[in-house]
Amino acid sequence: MQAGSLRYEVTLPPPRRVRQNIMTTETKQPTGECLRIRVHGEADQPTLIYLPGLHGDWTLVPSFRIAMGDLVRFVEFTYPRTLDWSLEDYADNVGRMLVANGIVSGWVIAESFGSQVAWPLVAERSGGFRAEGLILAGGFGRHPLGSLVHLGGRFCSGVPLGMVTRALFWYEQLSKFRFRNAPAAREGLKEFIARRTELDKQAGAARLRLIADNHPEKLAARISVPVFYLTGFWDPIVPWPPVMGWLRRNCSTYRGARIIGTADHTVLVTGVRKAARYVSEWMSLTR
Repeated sequence: MQAGSLRYEVTLPPPRRVRQNIMTTETKQPTGECLRIRVHGEADQPTLIYLPGLHGDWTLVPSFRIAMGDLVRFVEFTYPRTLDWSLEDYADNVGRMLVANGIVSGWVIAESFGSQVAWPLVAERSGGFRAEGLILAGGFGRHPLGSLVHLGGRFCSGVPLGMVTRALFWYEQLSKFRFRNAPAAREGLKEFIARRTELDKQAGAARLRLIADNHPEKLAARISVPVFYLTGFWDPIVPWPPVMGWLRRNCSTYRGARIIGTADHTVLVTGVRKAARYVSEWMSLTR
C-alpha cells in the first residue's frame, strides 16, 4: 500500500431531520448532500480519524495525510452541507458510519469545528465507536470568544458569495507560491475553492452558531482517553492560552500541548511536518 493511496470511499445519505418550530415540519437534506468517508490504508494499521473544521471537508488535509505516511490507516470525512444537524447529529452519524465500515476504534484528530463534534463522539461513544485518544488540532472546548463567534455566524450568513469568491481567488494566487513544493496541498486547495457555494456558506454559518452555543464541559469531564492539543502560535481565531486553561480545568485526561511557532489556526496545513511528528509521538508510533 503506497502512502496516500485510497482504499475505499463510501457515501451515506443523511437521515431526514424534523425541526420543531411553531408547527412540526420535515426538512430534507438538499439533493446530493451526504456524509462521506474515505479510508486510506489497511485495517491492521493504527487508525487515525480526521474530523474537518468549519469548511466541512477533506480538501485541506492531503499534505498532512501524506506526511503521516504508511504508519496509519487514515480515515477522513466530508460533512453534508446541512443547516439542521446538531452537534449530537454530527457525532452520531460519524460514529455510525465508522462502525458500519468496520472501524470500531481509533484515534481522533479533530480540527477546529471538528473538536465540537469530537466531544460527544468520544465521550458518548456515538454509534458504538470507541476512541483510543483525542487530538485537538486548532480545536477547543468552550470557544474563548463566543460573542465574536455569534457575530461571525451572522456575517457569514449575510456576506455575498461573490465577495467570498473574490477573496478566495486572491488566496489561491498567494498559495501558488506558498505551496509551490506541495502539489497535494495545491490540488486540495482547488477542490476547496470549487466546493464554496451559497449552500456551503450557509452551512458554515450554521456551524458557527453551534460553536457559539456549545458548552462541552460535562462531556470533557466524562472522557477517559488521552487528550492532546496541537495549535499554531499565530492563531487569532481560537487563541491558545484560554483553550489550554479550559482543558486543564475541565478535562482530567488532558496530557499536554504542542504549539508550532511558524503555524496558524490551520496547523495541519501550515505546520504539516511537525504536526505529523507530534501526532505520531502521541500515538506512540515509530517514525
